[in-house]
Amino acid sequence: MNAPYPPPPPQAGGRDRTRLWGVLGIILGLLCCGILGIVFGYLSIRDAKRYGQSPVLGYLAIAFGVINIIGSAILRASGNYPFWNNN
Repeated sequence: MNAPYPPPPPQAGGRDRTRLWGVLGIILGLLCCGILGIVFGYLSIRDAKRYGQSPVLGYLAIAFGVINIIGSAILRASGNYPFWNNN
């Protein structure tokens, strides 16, 4: 007689927030806070690995956060940043 298949491995406890962290990271990384975009991107990648999801949103969030930081630094260095223009 054949033995039955073993039960599937248990899933990790908690909620899968991969998409939530990724979307928050992309929005914040594009609009205002590059650092928060990078942090939420990291959280998205971490959860994607934990739950077997695609980490693309996390990588996009990190990329947009880095672009935001570099773009802000270039604007500040050139003097064209609108918040510190004291004319």
